[in-house]
Amino acid sequence: MMEMKKRLRRLRSSEAFRALVRETAVSVDDLVYPVFVVHGAGVKNAVPSMPGIFQFSVDTLSEELEKVRAAGIRAVLLFGIPEKKDEIGSEAWSESGVVQSAIRLMKRDFPELIAIADVCLCEYTSHGHCGVVQGGKILNDATLPLLCKMSVSLARAGADVIAPSDMMDFRVGKIREALDENGFSDTAIMAYSAKFASGYYSPFRDAALSAPAFGDRRTYQMDYANGKEALREIVSDIEEGADIVMVKPALAYLDVLKEASETVSVPLAVYNVSGEYAMVKAAAAAGMIDEKRIVLENLTAMKRAGAKIIITYHALSAARWLSE
Repeated sequence: MMEMKKRLRRLRSSEAFRALVRETAVSVDDLVYPVFVVHGAGVKNAVPSMPGIFQFSVDTLSEELEKVRAAGIRAVLLFGIPEKKDEIGSEAWSESGVVQSAIRLMKRDFPELIAIADVCLCEYTSHGHCGVVQGGKILNDATLPLLCKMSVSLARAGADVIAPSDMMDFRVGKIREALDENGFSDTAIMAYSAKFASGYYSPFRDAALSAPAFGDRRTYQMDYANGKEALREIVSDIEEGADIVMVKPALAYLDVLKEASETVSVPLAVYNVSGEYAMVKAAAAAGMIDEKRIVLENLTAMKRAGAKIIITYHALSAARWLSE
């Protein structure tokens, strides 16, 4: 008889009650907005597979950063598309590189924004892989010094956070050493620690022009079937000096994110990637879903699973919806 008195629906009876007992809330403070930067002037190229997302030249980037600032978003993740590519991605550490230039603009005109610089060679190499290639094999240890050079160059330009996404073993420790040795001990590292070899990345490769010229990235990005291995990667990166660790993609890996949140104490980031974004936009355009409702539900799921930082192409729209 007593069990009959447990009516769980009582606390769902109105929006006021639901808000009063709500366990998880997404804030604009949680959001990071990814931005693609290219060489040139007056450039604002639409990415066809990602409606609402563009490639910006440094001079047109200011308009987008002003929107970011007005929305209350505190951080931007920067990706660069170089003017020229070569076998080792040497423009990645050029002092006049496109991301370096964008960071200098940010620090001059938008100093309150956190500049997070993605560190990977895939956008910069002629073969599109994330490391040095020899005989069709991606070399781990030969890649590490290049990632260090890129990281130091970006820190010198003013990056607040270095975000290695290459998935080479030991890169976090080597980058930490390089930053410290060059006077950037206060520059944080956000490691793409559990980055899976995923089909959800396809639109990003259109945006960043980074598709591999041969093979795929499964020898260094993680097998999507593995969860325990993801935790080993996360713990390893923390031991090497990562300040923040990431799970990528988001929606198909919330179990990994949840387990990580119960295992480690450093802040957790999750990347709501291009394919996840594109699917929502396509379904919304077809009238199949309510975009606002789905986006906020997805972001809440990521927060509920343990993310403190949510990197998402929906950030500008989500910030507006959260303020309504």
